[in-house]
Amino acid sequence: MKDTKSRLFSSEARLSDLITAHPSLLTLLTRLGISLGFGDRSIADVCESSGVDTDFFLLICNVYTFNNYVPSTAAILGTDMTGLVPYLEKSHKYYVAKRLPHIEYHLDAIAQKLSGRIGMVFISFFKEYKQEVVAHFLHEEKEVFPHIAALMAGQRDTTYSISEFLQTHSDIEGKLDDLLNIIFKYLPPQVDDENVLDVVYDILSLSEDLKKHTFIEEKIMVPLVRHLEKAILS
Repeated sequence: MKDTKSRLFSSEARLSDLITAHPSLLTLLTRLGISLGFGDRSIADVCESSGVDTDFFLLICNVYTFNNYVPSTAAILGTDMTGLVPYLEKSHKYYVAKRLPHIEYHLDAIAQKLSGRIGMVFISFFKEYKQEVVAHFLHEEKEVFPHIAALMAGQRDTTYSISEFLQTHSDIEGKLDDLLNIIFKYLPPQVDDENVLDVVYDILSLSEDLKKHTFIEEKIMVPLVRHLEKAILS
């Protein structure tokens, strides 16, 4: 989708209508600093009262809604990005504190019904994946985000470069697909209950969310930081 505008949703639309039409956006609200109870108020009104930049809110919603939407550099630079790092940090906490434990709970319940090693395979695979995700997030929070904060404050920071981020940025959602394949191929047919359906749905949902998260980092965060590095460090 060619980015001819900085936003595809109208700021004058009611936020309740947006969420009703695109329910997946509901999980973004707390990460963007918006609470429920906004009634029939417009997106712009809710964002203003919540201290959230409207264009930034719409940009994130566009990314999560339209799979072929890629914001232009002009659109990124024309948007107040002070909320980007806080949003990414809240997303990390959301994944680690809520989404991953929910999947682990269902996997534990499934493993208890399995005999032999197959149950332990599910558990050990997921625990290893969870450790990788936590390490991935910690690296960004300790190295990448402070670099961005310094640049956005107008400070020179030569201790890190966004090119290093691109060189080491790993695919954290790919192993979720591997876990799904293990479940589809090796889960005994007698284990047919709600835990299986719940964990499959949760894995699919988290995988899609993480893909959007990666997209935001690589297609929005990186162009922004490259611009800041060029402007401040050159």
